[in-house]
Amino acid sequence: MATIFTRIIDGELPGRFVWRDERCVGFLSINPLREGHTLVVPIEEVDHWIDLDDDLAAHLLLVAKRIAAVQQQVFQPVKVGLMIAGLEVPHVHLHVVPIDGVHDLDFANADPAPDPAALDSAAERLREGLGTTHLG
Repeated sequence: MATIFTRIIDGELPGRFVWRDERCVGFLSINPLREGHTLVVPIEEVDHWIDLDDDLAAHLLLVAKRIAAVQQQVFQPVKVGLMIAGLEVPHVHLHVVPIDGVHDLDFANADPAPDPAALDSAAERLREGLGTTHLG
């Protein structure tokens, strides 16, 4: 059975994409910790990040780094945090989150009902900064 992320990648479920290439995608979290919270997800379903092949792991990190650079510019946080937890969905995903402190990475602070217009705006700003406006 396909994971929820595969269903988003395949277009069965909606997603606010900011990145797509032949190996991975980046889309906004539906329960963001902070504005611009993006998930970088391999197209291939791999449950645990330690099972990624080295080339794919490196690619995911480079994409996360590129997205983080744009988040830093657009949202101007103190830093951009990167987290791999992997407990919620059995499909590797990197959380790339603009943060002002470590407390901003606490999932207890996730927004359970974010404003769709705010999510759309954040996605558009990221796509513009990444040069991926065609994904919108």
